[in-house]
Amino acid sequence: MEIDKAIRGSDDRRLKTKYNNAIYVIQRALALYSIEEVAFSFNGGKDSTVLFHLLRAGYYLHQCEKSVPTLDTDIKYPVRTIYFESSSAFPEINSFTYEIAASYGLQLDILRQDFKSGLEGLLKSTPIRAIFLGVRIGDPTAVGQEQFSPSSPGWPSFMRINPILDWSYRDVWAFLLTSKVRYCSLYDKGYTSIGSIHDTVPNALLSMSNSPNSGEKFRPAYLLSDGRLERAGRVKKSGQSPVITNGLKNAEKRSGGMLTASIIVVGDEILFGSVNDLIGISLSKKLHSVGWRVSQVAVVSNIIDSVAEEVERLKSANDMVFIYGAVGPLQSDVAVAGVAKAFGVRTAPDEEFEEYLRHDIGEKCTGDKNEMAQLPEGITELLHHEKLPVPLIKCLNVIVLAATNVDELEREWDCILELSESGGLLTLAEPLVSKSFTTTLYDVELSQELSKLCLEYPDLYIGCYRRHACDTF
Repeated sequence: MEIDKAIRGSDDRRLKTKYNNAIYVIQRALALYSIEEVAFSFNGGKDSTVLFHLLRAGYYLHQCEKSVPTLDTDIKYPVRTIYFESSSAFPEINSFTYEIAASYGLQLDILRQDFKSGLEGLLKSTPIRAIFLGVRIGDPTAVGQEQFSPSSPGWPSFMRINPILDWSYRDVWAFLLTSKVRYCSLYDKGYTSIGSIHDTVPNALLSMSNSPNSGEKFRPAYLLSDGRLERAGRVKKSGQSPVITNGLKNAEKRSGGMLTASIIVVGDEILFGSVNDLIGISLSKKLHSVGWRVSQVAVVSNIIDSVAEEVERLKSANDMVFIYGAVGPLQSDVAVAGVAKAFGVRTAPDEEFEEYLRHDIGEKCTGDKNEMAQLPEGITELLHHEKLPVPLIKCLNVIVLAATNVDELEREWDCILELSESGGLLTLAEPLVSKSFTTTLYDVELSQELSKLCLEYPDLYIGCYRRHACDTF
């Protein structure tokens, strides 16, 4: 079969691995279900186009393994194909879908209802038990899914089969261009992720003009350099998304008070008392120097659940949370996994981060199975700076530091300050001023006086401790 030959003959080892894994999932599904019990949901987009051709190749190879005596290279593709036709779909999507159906003789079921209602009717009238979907990690509907995932509660009962779940944007385009198959013409006009006509525009990152106008031209979708930005064109044409600052919506920012941060240190060695944590002390001073009050420094063990529990507790109580430490191929491995769990998302391979790791640690980075490149899906922003060999990781209002000593923290902090000055990563304010005094007031009298001060000066932070006879100043 042409597609199988094209991919296996490619020099792209990553693509061949992704292809083989997807074919395995398809063949496994075809072994579990009869051809009458499976269907394919096609929407005309790039992901479902990839999956369509993978299904053709997978079915062909499945038949080869069965040693069908009349086998030839033009085996008819028998999988029932579902298409949800919508008045809000791009005309180009509709045209492409019907062209594909005609070219390959698809058994096309056209449904003009919403997805859930359409499936309910289809599953009642057919023996379908499993549906192939072109879902990839990073898609809004992909959270919590595996390659074989039962439908969600409240939905008709069927098995969701996701052969390309772990494919990246680059993988999709590598497959389409290597196999030389047709795809929707919108992708050649700057569209990188296609929804409806109401919420999809060309990706501005592919614009060939510095000043947008009605005649603006765009480069093809496969030239987008950062696949994490494929959904940059999926925005409302009227209105704007809420501005995010320090990981919090403006409406949610604390009014009238100073910015607060918490620090989470992950390390059994600190809990055991075998290592002194100097990074936390230095980071606290640095935060104070730009007007941030450190509300808490917490030390947790190298256990994902412990990290997740602490992040969950502190992320909503502070404007920013800094986390560092832990063990693993990277010091931040356990920290990253804990952050993902705290936000209720899974970790997914990040192609860009993997490339940084590959460049930084070379042969220790093992490609597709590289656990070090797993980042929280849908909430991760990589903080780039020329002084950083590997970008820092920011997940909404949580920043994962890679520093293992004070010198490394110094470098990372300088980069954070520069990014804050140029891009608003952190709000920078006047340094906090620290004063101390002693008093002979009793506890009750002191608390009354402090309460008055706090009411009069809401931005004043007061900490108290008892002075022992042996204390020196």
